Amino acid sequence: WLKRLECDAHWRKQFSTKQTSSQSLLVCVAMVHYPDEIEYSDKYQDSSYEYRHVLLPKNIAKEMMRLTSGRRLLEEREWRNLGVQQSRGWEHYEIHRPEPHILLFRRLLGTDPNTGRVPDAIRGGA
Repeated sequence: WLKRLECDAHWRKQFSTKQTSSQSLLVCVAMVHYPDEIEYSDKYQDSSYEYRHVLLPKNIAKEMMRLTSGRRLLEEREWRNLGVQQSRGWEHYEIHRPEPHILLFRRLLGTDPNTGRVPDAIRGGA
């Protein structure tokens, strides 16, 4: 039997159950979700940074992998050239290896979104 279950907006899982005598075998395969266009998460924060993640469509993710081989963070000009649009001050800070098409961004709280500058008083505390 094969059932398809939509878990949330970003994940799809495929479940397959096979009956063998009195046992059941459940196999779960994660399906990577590539959006049709660039998707932006809401911002979230901790005591020092605000964060957001950006999901890339498959064609843009391939271009990113061509640039970096998935081994380094993108510089601002690179992610902007890929079509990512957001205010100033964001840094691509981590590569999530299972899902390299999801870019993880952060910026210090208090960063001016027009200039990308962080006030000295804030920079010294982070």
